[in-house]
Amino acid sequence: MTQQQNVVMSETKSEVVAQNKSLRRGYISIRRRSILKNLEINGRVNGWIESMKASSPTHHSSLSQDQTSWILHHPSALDMFDQIMEASKGKQIVMFLDYDGTLSPIVEDPNRAFMSNSMRKTVRKLARCFPTAIVTGRCKDKVYNFVRLAELYYAGSHGLDIKGPTRSSKYNKDRKSETLLFQPATQFLPMIDGVYQQLVDKTKPIPGAMVENNKFCVSVHFRCVDEKKWNELAHQVKSVLKDYPKLRLTQGRKVLEIRPTIKWDKGKALEFLLESLGLANCNDVFPIYIGDDRSDEDAFKKLRDRRQGFGILVSKFPKETSALYSLQEPNEVMDFLQRLVELKKV
Repeated sequence: MTQQQNVVMSETKSEVVAQNKSLRRGYISIRRRSILKNLEINGRVNGWIESMKASSPTHHSSLSQDQTSWILHHPSALDMFDQIMEASKGKQIVMFLDYDGTLSPIVEDPNRAFMSNSMRKTVRKLARCFPTAIVTGRCKDKVYNFVRLAELYYAGSHGLDIKGPTRSSKYNKDRKSETLLFQPATQFLPMIDGVYQQLVDKTKPIPGAMVENNKFCVSVHFRCVDEKKWNELAHQVKSVLKDYPKLRLTQGRKVLEIRPTIKWDKGKALEFLLESLGLANCNDVFPIYIGDDRSDEDAFKKLRDRRQGFGILVSKFPKETSALYSLQEPNEVMDFLQRLVELKKV
């Protein structure tokens, strides 16, 4: 009887030891996952900070390519205007324009990014010559208030909110007025609003930080934030986003942008607009996309993939880009657009 008891006790001790080992393994596994998760989050935040630095002109001196070399690979669209027009000969030009930094100068207060009267006149004339769209990270209604041209197509929130001209034109005469409306992420609206409110609260203690609700995305502007505070800002944004796996963060020009994880961007918006115009599968279409931001790269890449038209990057500094040509500032953009209009009149 005693021997049997000893056997039972021995088996019980073995089970306890095995259970303890299993618990320790489980604890170590959980701890390892936690450490890896923290490393992943901290690594992501460090990546954001490096990206934030890269978007600042004061850090462009670290680029390996010098200005001369970069210009050789991305020549001025003004200098190459005749070659561009030769390539577009016999084809329907369609214009796609970013707003901030392209049609208007970059300003400290995003709410005061007004385009000049001369730029507005130029864009109005452009739209009378070619189908023209504004493709921006801004809220569609907000950028419309800046531009105030009813004859344009507007793709706001990085193309998540698209609307056609508010009156019929020769490019959409087969469609009823105001029928083009495309919003592929409406289910995210309550989530976006919630994130916006949290980010407003979280960033209040950081001087210069500004949070903008662009309807289908949220923009955290750090143009006026001291660089010493960027780390704190990035961590505050991370603390909110960790609870929203269906949202992603992207880096723009002095801005962190939060948007839905759906497969939609400015390149997809470009394709959608070409399809809406009945030009998606045409060989005789020549899209030109002009933009200055990292988010515009999706459209530049799309044009390269389609082997139609080209992209023009607006930048005074060398940047990695899929655009074929470059312009330095909005005034050069206006010159380029004016030359297009004048050529059309000939």
